[in-house]
Amino acid sequence: MAILVVSGTGTEIGKTITTAAVAAVALAAGRSVAVLKPAQTGVAPGEPGDVFEVRRLAGEAVTGVELARFPEPLAPNTSARRAGMTPVGPEEVAEAAAKLATEHDLVLVEGAGGLLVRFDDEGGTLADAARLLGAPVLVVTPAGLGTLNSTALTAEALRTRDLECAGVVVGSWPAEPDLASRCNLADLPEAAGAPLLGTVPEGAGRLAPADFRTRAAGWLAPALGGVWSI
Repeated sequence: MAILVVSGTGTEIGKTITTAAVAAVALAAGRSVAVLKPAQTGVAPGEPGDVFEVRRLAGEAVTGVELARFPEPLAPNTSARRAGMTPVGPEEVAEAAAKLATEHDLVLVEGAGGLLVRFDDEGGTLADAARLLGAPVLVVTPAGLGTLNSTALTAEALRTRDLECAGVVVGSWPAEPDLASRCNLADLPEAAGAPLLGTVPEGAGRLAPADFRTRAAGWLAPALGGVWSI
C-alpha cells in the first residue's frame, strides 16, 4: 500500500506512537516514508508536534509534513474556528498525500482523534480524505473495557463509506493486562471485521529512539512489515 490512513477510536490512545512504529519498520526494510499530519491542535508555534515525535522515534529519514496547526486542544474545525483560522479540508489532505505518494514508497496520514472528527465547516472528515485517496484505514484502539464497542462503531462507519479497514492495532498494551484486555485480543478482529495487526506496549514512546526502532517490528504483524503474532 502506498498510502495508509491511521485513525483511531478516540484520542490519546497511541496513534502517533503506532504511526512511528509503522514508519520505523518500513524504513528498516529500505522503504522511503512520509508522514502527513493534516491538522495539529493544541500545540503552540515552534513546539514539537506529532510529526516531530514520529521522526524522533522512527528516524529523521522520515519526511514530515504538517498542513495546519491550531492553538487549542480541540477538534480541528473547532480549534480553527475559535482561532479565526482557515480549516483544512479533505481535498487538501488528499492532494498533499497523493503528491507525497509520488515521491515515497509509503505515506502515513495520521488523523486527529477519531475517524469522523470534523476538519471543516462542511463536515469534512478523515474518512472523506481516505475516500478521495482510495486508501485503507488502520484503526488504533485501546486495550481495555469498552474498546469492542468503539472499534465496532468505527468499523461500521468505514463499511458504510465503502472504505477498507486495513486492520486494528492496540495502541498502548498494558504491562499487566487485565481480563478484559486479554479477552479483547481474541474479540477485536470480530468487532472490526478485520485482522488484529499488533500491540504497541504502553510507554513505547519513552524508549530511546534506537531501542524503539529495534523493537518496533516485534509489535506489528507481517502485514505491517513486522513479526508480531498473538
